[in-house]
Amino acid sequence: MVIKNVNLETVCGITSKLPKNTLPEVAFAGKSNVGKSSLINALVNRKSLARTSGQPGKTQTINFYNVNEEMYIVDLPGYGYAKVSKEVAAKWGPMIENYLHTSEQLRMVFLLIDLRHKPTNNDVQMYRWILSNGFSPVIVATKADKIKRSQLQKQLKQLKDTLKVIEGVPIVPFSAVTKAGRDEIWELIEEYALAEE
Repeated sequence: MVIKNVNLETVCGITSKLPKNTLPEVAFAGKSNVGKSSLINALVNRKSLARTSGQPGKTQTINFYNVNEEMYIVDLPGYGYAKVSKEVAAKWGPMIENYLHTSEQLRMVFLLIDLRHKPTNNDVQMYRWILSNGFSPVIVATKADKIKRSQLQKQLKQLKDTLKVIEGVPIVPFSAVTKAGRDEIWELIEEYALAEE
């Protein structure tokens, strides 16, 4: 995908109505500090389109990025961050679920998991939740540059076993630093979300 233009078109808060988009949507879900903004920035070759922050839990809205007038990248609120008040955290769940249930254009969901650590209960819950909403998420194992190459297979196995990933589900090791995995993610998007109906 050659990125010609990309802009943040719609921001939906807890009380906002979701937009009625006509272009395919690809959603990104993950824990608050998993590197979602960095991944989105890497995908669209922008340094700070999606705001990255040293303070996890920054994305508290559903953000729709229009890419080339061809598709939307949808950034879902990060989950599982303790410093966000319980009230706010409790509202994100229904907000994400509402989006997964009601978007007519959602074609794919990517679930980001930090490859360095065993997936948390929240990660497992999110994975099952996406499955129960009728999607089979592509797993993106982030921060791949932070582990030794010799540890890669061990960490991937731990991720697969903890989530009980079904055989054949793509798992893409990704690094925002080296951009490893970026092209594979675009290939999957082009194959599954942008292929002619």
